[in-house]
Amino acid sequence: MKDILTALDGLRRPSLLIRAARIGAAEYRREAHLRQHFGYGALPRSAAALARLVEMEDELNQQRQSDRTRYSAARHVEILIAMMGETRILRGITAA
Repeated sequence: MKDILTALDGLRRPSLLIRAARIGAAEYRREAHLRQHFGYGALPRSAAALARLVEMEDELNQQRQSDRTRYSAARHVEILIAMMGETRILRGITAA
């Protein structure tokens, strides 16, 4: 778990994406947000969810950099919001 949290600390994305995600993360609701990305059924634990979200975000970032016709900035922000929310849960941080 620490490896993924350490990797997230070094993640570099455009500031506009990060600012939008931080605003959305203040309203993060795990049940609603993760259902949107993972579908119905049992939700994974935070560490497993975060690992899957990181994979999804990496794919979106690659699209952002190369294949702009398939890229969705809105989806990228939604994934970043979920990543921030799950990271807060893993670190035991409550939203202020």
